[in-house]
Amino acid sequence: MAHDSPVSPLAPKTTPDVGPVAGVRFATAEAGIRYKGRTDVLLLTLDAGSTVAGVFTRSKCPSAPVEWCRANLAHGTARALVVNSGNANAFTGAKGRESTALTAKIAAKALGCREEEIYLASTGVIGEPLDATKFEGVLAETATRLAPLPWIEPARAIMTTDTFPKLATAKVKIDGVEVTIAGIAKGAGMIAPDMATMLSFVFTDAAIAAPALQALLSKGVVDSFNAVTIDGDTSTSDTLMLFATGASGAPRIDDAKDPRLARFRKALTGVLADLAEQVARDGEGARKLVKIHVTGATSKRSARRIAMSIANSPLVKTAVAGEDANWGRIVMAVGKAGEPAERDRLSISFGAIRVAHEGARDPAYDEGEVSAYMKNDVIDITVDLGLGRGADRVMTCDLTKEYVAINGDYRS
Repeated sequence: MAHDSPVSPLAPKTTPDVGPVAGVRFATAEAGIRYKGRTDVLLLTLDAGSTVAGVFTRSKCPSAPVEWCRANLAHGTARALVVNSGNANAFTGAKGRESTALTAKIAAKALGCREEEIYLASTGVIGEPLDATKFEGVLAETATRLAPLPWIEPARAIMTTDTFPKLATAKVKIDGVEVTIAGIAKGAGMIAPDMATMLSFVFTDAAIAAPALQALLSKGVVDSFNAVTIDGDTSTSDTLMLFATGASGAPRIDDAKDPRLARFRKALTGVLADLAEQVARDGEGARKLVKIHVTGATSKRSARRIAMSIANSPLVKTAVAGEDANWGRIVMAVGKAGEPAERDRLSISFGAIRVAHEGARDPAYDEGEVSAYMKNDVIDITVDLGLGRGADRVMTCDLTKEYVAINGDYRS
């Protein structure tokens, strides 16, 4: 389905050249889970001694793979990742748990490692049993083709309604030794975060202990993946995992606050932010990327809630789709957020154009000027509450007829 849709007009103009990550190899295959004539399974292996961290959906109805990964994170080590698209293996009861166990068993046999060192993720339709026997033979054959490049292949294999593969990378030095960070993500709909969104996997050849890796990831998602919403719907399958192979030769670091990690921390945050923005740019049916900035709030937390209220408002999003600077709908979204706000202190701007000030239309308001701005591909909306120093920014996209068409036809 993803490949029948035209590429989002907001897609990056170039695809990053992601180099190899020492200790990471992968291959993709066609298992026929749902899609025909396209890769739908990714097998990725990690050198012995690799550490792992993860953040997952807070949905009360998590998928079987999410439960599998949560349980295995306690070990802190990883040897492989298996991802399939086309079936989320969510709301599948005992059969879902059986299929994750069988998938891990097949992968462990193919790679010669322990089942608890295999991490799993699935994306696609909810409520349909996943036939893990389709991995029989496929994973063993895939294991014979493992290679460190090209990263575009795993990025494509995990796509569902995505219109373009999402990749990001960075290189940085730890104690004088260069390390690489590479990440892939999928996500275009059912996206509203609660610790993680969609599927995303990030890899590094740095040597970082699992507790430190977890601390880095948990902090890194706050202003990246957790600051993105497409439609306000949190998936059952949201998974974001970070793996560190230690194969770069850089010294092992056990504490996330180690000053030697300063540049790495910044680079990791940059990769997460890059992937998160690509998800927002590929929102189902999206034609505009919307960045919502809230300033003057009583706290960052309050600013986040107000920004999300605006970002998740269908009325705001459809107005943007119609290139209508309907700031009255933004006032509505601020007012319903349940956070401190005073009407007569409120200011609203589209880009650099202030349209409302101190609870009323700005005296210099020019409909023609703001209408011209709304034709841009990227729209910045700023709300200043005038109450304090709390500020935040979230990303979303517009809501178009195409979103309805994509989701109306998803299972048919």
